[in-house]
Amino acid sequence: MKAYGLKKCSTCQKALDFLAEKKIAVVFTDHKESPPTKTQVAAWSKALGGWEKLINRAGYTWRGLPSSETENLTEAAGVALAVKHPSLIRRPLIEHDDGSITVGFAAKVKELF
Repeated sequence: MKAYGLKKCSTCQKALDFLAEKKIAVVFTDHKESPPTKTQVAAWSKALGGWEKLINRAGYTWRGLPSSETENLTEAAGVALAVKHPSLIRRPLIEHDDGSITVGFAAKVKELF
C-alpha cells in the first residue's frame, strides 16, 4: 500500500500511526520531497470521480490562491492546479493494494482496515 501527503500533516501522522498499529505495511511519500506527476494526479482524480474529490477546497493553500486560478475549473485545470500546488491534494491519499484510492482519514476510511 502507498500513502501520499505531507510529513508534518497531523492527519497523515494519525493515519500512519493507525496503520502501524494494525501492522499494515505502507510506503509514505511526502509531496514536498517528491511532488506527484501530472500522470499520477490525473489517475488519482479519475479514480476518485473528479478533481472536486481530490482537492481540498477548505485549506489554506486553496484560500490563498487568486480566484483567477480557482474559478470555473475543468478536470484538466484541476489536475494542473494540483500538480502545481500538491498541498491542495486531500491528505492522506492512499493507494490500496486492490487499486482503489481513498483520500482523508475519516471513520469510513478507517473501516476499510
